[in-house]
Amino acid sequence: MAFAVPDDTVLVSDGGLATELEARGHDLSDPLWSARLLVDAPAEIEAVHTAFRRAGAVIATTASYQASFDGFAARGFDRVATTRLLQRSVQLARAGGPRWVAASIGPYGAALADGSEYRGRYGLPVAALAAWHRPRLQVLAAAGPDVLALETVPDLDEAEALVGVLAEAGVPAWLSYPIAGARPRAGQPLREAFAVAAGVPQLVAVGVNCCSPADVLPAIAVAAEVTGKPVIVYPNSGERWEHGRWVGRPQFRAELAADWVAAGARIIGGCCRVGPADIAAVARAVDSASRAQKCE
Repeated sequence: MAFAVPDDTVLVSDGGLATELEARGHDLSDPLWSARLLVDAPAEIEAVHTAFRRAGAVIATTASYQASFDGFAARGFDRVATTRLLQRSVQLARAGGPRWVAASIGPYGAALADGSEYRGRYGLPVAALAAWHRPRLQVLAAAGPDVLALETVPDLDEAEALVGVLAEAGVPAWLSYPIAGARPRAGQPLREAFAVAAGVPQLVAVGVNCCSPADVLPAIAVAAEVTGKPVIVYPNSGERWEHGRWVGRPQFRAELAADWVAAGARIIGGCCRVGPADIAAVARAVDSASRAQKCE
């Protein structure tokens, strides 16, 4: 079945893969982050995908966010081996039993493993960013996912690069920005960021991820107005990553999903620090909100 975002149904995506892997006892303090377990513990990745599916998620996002040819080369893996690991990420997500698999295309900054994905403005031109993304995106697109998740993209330059490469791939995708307040993390106007997606037929959804839950609601209206596309939202817990640890109090509450549904969001999930229990609660909230809408 081809991936499509229905007009009358809200799809529930998964939560933080790395969060659940850490909860299962894995140390991810590594430049490869959760992608390291594609080598060391692939069965654990599959188990987490299964846990989110059982919680109600119909979309599983692969463990390829921080996987890159450069990152694996630093560990001694050649391009053939890295290609197989990227393919494995899709296979593991599929084995977890979701309805759809989204191949994660994390930003260039994620591969730097220095927090750059929350700043952007890497000092690279669009053409250089496109050249860096192209090989991984092509491999993942060919591995058989239903959709590509161009996620946690911090600025317009990288979004433009990814959209350009996407046109060559022949696979649908969504594009999501991590925002702070009403702007992507690099600081450009949110309307300009979403305008990059307008008129791109392969982008089947746009939205925000890995942001505070409090920033989601205003962004939904902007994304829908600027692009006319279905909106995807999957914030983090609302805690902050500072000096190598999470600080602050969680703000993610499943009941917020009802407000996001009412505002027009069509795919809802979670990002960092959002686990299967949270997604189960979101699935219940989405179901209730969707039924209420149909009764109106």
